[in-house]
Amino acid sequence: MKHFVNFKSTLLLLAVTLFAFSCDPNDDDDQMREMDDNIVVTAQNTEALSNLVAALSTADENEDSDLIATLSGDGPFTVFAPTNEAFTALLNSLDGFDTLEDFDTPEERAILATILQYHVIAGAAAASTDLSEGQELTTVQGEILTVSLEGGVFINDATDVDAEVVIPDVTASNGIVHVIDKVLVPQAILDALAGEEDDMEEDSKNLVEIVVETEALSVLEAAVIKADLAGTLSGDGPFTVFAPTDDAFLALLDILGDDYNSLDDFDTEAELALLTDILLYHVIPAQVLEADLAEGSVGTALADNSLEIIASGDTFVIGDASDVNANITGTDILASNGVAHTIDKVLLPQAAIDFVASLQAKNIVQIAQETDDLSILVDALIAADAGLVETLSGDGPFTVFAPTNEAFVALLDALGDDYNSLDDFDTDEEIDLLVAILTYHVVSGTAAFSTDLSDGQMIPTVNGGDVTVRINSNGVAIEDASGGRAHVDIADVEASNGVVHVIDKVLLPQEAVDFLAMMQMKTIVDIATETDDLSLLVDALVQADAGLVETLDEGGPFTVFAPTNAAFAELLDILGPDYSSLADFDTQAEKDLLVKVLLYHVVSGASFKADLSSVSSVTTLQGENIGVNIRSNGVINLEDFSNDHTQVTTEDVEARNGVVHIVNKVLLPQEVITALGL
Repeated sequence: MKHFVNFKSTLLLLAVTLFAFSCDPNDDDDQMREMDDNIVVTAQNTEALSNLVAALSTADENEDSDLIATLSGDGPFTVFAPTNEAFTALLNSLDGFDTLEDFDTPEERAILATILQYHVIAGAAAASTDLSEGQELTTVQGEILTVSLEGGVFINDATDVDAEVVIPDVTASNGIVHVIDKVLVPQAILDALAGEEDDMEEDSKNLVEIVVETEALSVLEAAVIKADLAGTLSGDGPFTVFAPTDDAFLALLDILGDDYNSLDDFDTEAELALLTDILLYHVIPAQVLEADLAEGSVGTALADNSLEIIASGDTFVIGDASDVNANITGTDILASNGVAHTIDKVLLPQAAIDFVASLQAKNIVQIAQETDDLSILVDALIAADAGLVETLSGDGPFTVFAPTNEAFVALLDALGDDYNSLDDFDTDEEIDLLVAILTYHVVSGTAAFSTDLSDGQMIPTVNGGDVTVRINSNGVAIEDASGGRAHVDIADVEASNGVVHVIDKVLLPQEAVDFLAMMQMKTIVDIATETDDLSLLVDALVQADAGLVETLDEGGPFTVFAPTNAAFAELLDILGPDYSSLADFDTQAEKDLLVKVLLYHVVSGASFKADLSSVSSVTTLQGENIGVNIRSNGVINLEDFSNDHTQVTTEDVEARNGVVHIVNKVLLPQEVITALGL
């Protein structure tokens, strides 16, 4: 069987060569006839063909395609209709296509139309009894399908796997449909794929050309040119280049501070010499493939400077003169004069370390302010309005674990839709929480560099809670109260009043863990909305039009006795023919009664089963009481003023703002019973 790989990249090549089939529907009403069940309607009414219908609709989003109108026309047509499973199998074999919605460009939809045309025979309605062994059928797409009758009815397409007719002879007013278990693929598609694979055979490029053509290495390209090393790295070699990504260079520039925003700031003779040394430090004057990597020192093109190849699990990391190793993110990018491996950090020789140390030291706040990836941390310190900016600008010493912007964004995402930015921390409780989080990242009285940390070490924070140090082959991580770990991405950023370690996660003290757990719970309205058997309760809340939805979604805590759909249906039956649905509560007086009924199901405060076991009744928001009786078998029975027992069928459904108990009857207060004459 031919495999469909890198299919999405092929579509643009196909779009200019494939025939686009379209047919305008006949606008002459006199020539059109009534068709209750044409081929399209037949497919629409067949659940197993829903993907085929969706594919036709998707293809018809192109202005020059009108497959649905065509297949709804006079015909006659013979259509081989793939099942939903057939389309799923096709999508699974395609690179970049998970659903039919991924055919989202005109070129891709043209390809889909071409595949669909390959399933249509125009001018005949060929029943299975009309088909013969070896018969060739010319499709609307232009290519031929071949019939095979050995062991059943099979349709041969351009691939090596035939489609079997699983349901033959589904008649329609304008033709006939045969349901098949495979999407048929024309030769045009296969040829284009083969052509793409041929195009992938490129002439080998040298290392400089590879860097130039790799988008993620654009800063390395600029650095090589600026340091006048392009000629050297285009030479015979062989060389091995550890190639830092753009993000790695940006991280280095951030560490260097405001005076180094781009490579253009390396403009003095000393700075250019330093840049050259850094680049040569990434070059080994030999070809070292991934399979050749082994622990130990290896000399670089920078004289008298070596790199350390360090085993790390199943791979290796690269050690330089700093205390932070570089991870290898891509290997064995072959060139005509050597090989490149991408890494996530700029390797620093001792000369670069000394240069960084020579920069004027800044305090912790200044470092954060001058580091783009810590801008949200700075905003948080200001938003907390608790004197933290002034404190961390003071003498210290402090150790600060500084979360990146991405780490704060991840925290906001975890908190949910109500927290889109730090501005949403606007209540006293939320600001206190923000202060607790920030102080949990600060250690006072010591500047703890990575060499001072040990695995399992517990460090008390200004917040009062401890964080735990975890050290393994992947580096240093900090474990918070949630058990989650923040990886130290950049360690030992020395400040005048301490040290900063940049981490990839916001550390959570216990109070934040508890708050996050609460935020991830659903509200009472969420629970009702997401429970199918409570849909009539939701309808009643909406129909009452008294702000109850908002109250039960945002207020609380509440205890809600939630009647099932069957309970509401029973109430409507009791009320008689004038109340066939909740929509019949349409006068203001009726809506007022509905509000009273609903409020009779709500109790202020969260009363779980354990709480109800100690009371004989509860007072509702409507004002009247509900009797509570917990039987010996643990079942909760409620008593309203109808003298009927109501049973709690599902208890203690915890919500963010209270608790829900599902009941099998609509509870009625005396006020409503009297008003309705029940």
